[in-house]
Amino acid sequence: MTEPRQVVVYSRKGCHLCEIVKETLTKLHRRGGFTWQDVDVDSDEQLRRQFTDEVPVVFIDGRKAFKYRMDESDFLRKLAS
Repeated sequence: MTEPRQVVVYSRKGCHLCEIVKETLTKLHRRGGFTWQDVDVDSDEQLRRQFTDEVPVVFIDGRKAFKYRMDESDFLRKLAS
């Protein structure tokens, strides 16, 4: 069995688009194949400077995959590649 893909979403509290992406990841996570974590960019000064208002940002295995919006089918396609 292969290792699950690692997904990280950089977000912040009060961000509507962030909530949508996290809801989508929660739903898709039930299918398996990846683990994910949410990182609040406001919890770290460097992350806040790096992402400023460009959240949410989704990384798959350390590579930027999405910014602002994430389509379910595009996510599953990138996850499979």
